[in-house]
Amino acid sequence: MQNHRSVVEKIAATVHCYFERREPFRIYHGSTNSTRQTEYRRGNTVDISPLSRILKIDAIARTALVEPNVPMDRLVESTMKHGLIPPVVMEFPGITAGGGFAGTGGESSSFKYGYFNETLNSVEMVLGNGDIVTASNEQRPDLFHGASGAVGSLGITTLLELRLIQAKKYVRTIYYPVRSISEAIEQVRRETLNPAIEYVDGILFSKEHGVVITGQLTDDIPASGQVQKFSGAKDPWYYLHVKEQTLETVKPVVEYIPLAEYLFRYDRGGFWVGASAFQYFKFPFNQFTRWLLDDFLHTRMLYKALHASKQSSKYIVQDLALPFATAEKLINYTIDSFGIWPLWLCPLRQTRLPTLHPHFSETEADGQRLESMLNIGLWGYGPARHDAFVAKNRELERKLQELRGMKWLYAHTYYTENEFWELFDRQWYEGLRQKYNAESLPSVWDKVSVNPNAQRKAARRSWGTWALQFWPLAGIWGLYKAIESGEFLVGRNSTWKARDR
Repeated sequence: MQNHRSVVEKIAATVHCYFERREPFRIYHGSTNSTRQTEYRRGNTVDISPLSRILKIDAIARTALVEPNVPMDRLVESTMKHGLIPPVVMEFPGITAGGGFAGTGGESSSFKYGYFNETLNSVEMVLGNGDIVTASNEQRPDLFHGASGAVGSLGITTLLELRLIQAKKYVRTIYYPVRSISEAIEQVRRETLNPAIEYVDGILFSKEHGVVITGQLTDDIPASGQVQKFSGAKDPWYYLHVKEQTLETVKPVVEYIPLAEYLFRYDRGGFWVGASAFQYFKFPFNQFTRWLLDDFLHTRMLYKALHASKQSSKYIVQDLALPFATAEKLINYTIDSFGIWPLWLCPLRQTRLPTLHPHFSETEADGQRLESMLNIGLWGYGPARHDAFVAKNRELERKLQELRGMKWLYAHTYYTENEFWELFDRQWYEGLRQKYNAESLPSVWDKVSVNPNAQRKAARRSWGTWALQFWPLAGIWGLYKAIESGEFLVGRNSTWKARDR
């Protein structure tokens, strides 16, 4: 802890100097899973990238004390040595614990446990004036609740205490084929009511073919049980495997997936976004080419390439959470307007209001609990022309608001400032900013909004950015920067993978 305290005290002293000079500053984490384009500039930046260690795992109390830049795969590798796992694990191995708290971490166990931040006991933060404080349900509960989802705009998270649950060897996974959108939505909702289930999500491949997927932790496999893994270069991509297993059957299909393989099942191919790289380069997409290029097709490498190539300004990457009652209307809209397949379905338990997470105010029949939401993952190419791309995103925002839904804030956000604050409680948020001396930090609006005019001007100022408009320069540059990062070595050396024996 001594090294941790020294690093945090140095960060706090830097922040205090900016506060005394009334100078704004930004936070550098060292990595990102946002799709917004950002540039690291040393001026007026607080570097917290050294905060990347797991400090303690208490097997008796079932807690983990971790710094904010600890990625999910390192966390899971460490906790599984003690027979424990976090209740909510973000499905991309490189997403960090701090990112899960500051952003919206909703995964296939979130119907049961809520967002990632709901599984924390406390956080340590450096406030905008340099004070080092602890926030929990007992100490500064307004800060503890408000900072989750606030994308770092209320202070710098420097330490998190997570709750853990009992791990088991496998996830008993059932694939339920469905033959319509309405059936898929109803099946997802029905499965969330089953207390024996730990994980629920779904994939829509078309209007006539979808799969609802449930998971149950287990140590036992029957003699006839089928074990399937997804992390090896010769293994199938998860979504392709699920599609193949359910294409010609109406009966549920049961498999047993090693626990960590289940938690990170979407890593290879980044759900299905990785297939777009083959489309971009006009390269064959088959089992051999996926094996050949496996190092480049894990999410860490895909994110590096996405940011370096600037392709996120042409690619729709949006998570859209809304009531179950309006979900089918949104899906039909996306089919007609975007034509993007597959779509991801993930049920979410709401957090209490006010919040910066996706939300709506209707309650369940008991009048107490907020209704669950259904998240729809919409990921695929948008219009090629920049103006048309922006217009399509704006249209999506209007349709989502009409259907009482909200976007996750990691992605491109084109709302005007007034439109943005129609969705969230501005008075509550700005009250927290003032109370905790956060006004020298960029606001949540500053951090998540995309300015199309500024993007166009930046492209004109930089010949390099201008050149990336031309095929295949953007893809080649993105691939080069991804290789240069060395991130592929992380995937190769991960110990969570179920190795062939």
